[in-house]
Amino acid sequence: MKQQKQVVVLVLLLALGVGIWFWNSRQNPVPAAASTITAGYAPMTVENPAVQSWKIDRVRRTEYKSSGRDPFSAAPPPPPPPKVLKPGDSGYKEPPPVPPPPLELPPNMKFYGYGTVPSGSSRRAFLTDGDEVYIVAEGDVFLGRYRITKIGNVTIEFEEVSSGRQGKTNLEDAGPTT
Repeated sequence: MKQQKQVVVLVLLLALGVGIWFWNSRQNPVPAAASTITAGYAPMTVENPAVQSWKIDRVRRTEYKSSGRDPFSAAPPPPPPPKVLKPGDSGYKEPPPVPPPPLELPPNMKFYGYGTVPSGSSRRAFLTDGDEVYIVAEGDVFLGRYRITKIGNVTIEFEEVSSGRQGKTNLEDAGPTT
């Protein structure tokens, strides 16, 4: 009985399939929308359809010039170089004057130590020029030219009285005395 039901269902499905196929074969193969598109088609007007070899030659002669950017990298390209202005260009400014060299003590003058007076006054610096020893405090003028502005543990800062230029020199080790 079960097999009979299966045969009946198979026959019905085959009859339904043949009916759908027959109905589909009777339909118009070109839809209506396609015929309206083709009805309004107008070909482009081309004056000379021949190959324009001069354009092809021009493209072949071009050379690749790199901009310096790696096309396979996501990094942005380098910025363009800044424009260098020359005298006479608008926006040109004269370069600032070269600053004077740092102020130095005379070559024979050496800062070799510092100390304080027991009464609590300011520090004293010990300077020598070979034979002569100078003991100066902050604010003193020595050699008639230099004013001591600060006496530190390893440096002494000073300024030239006439120009106001400032300088600094380091503590020099005199070495062992014999």
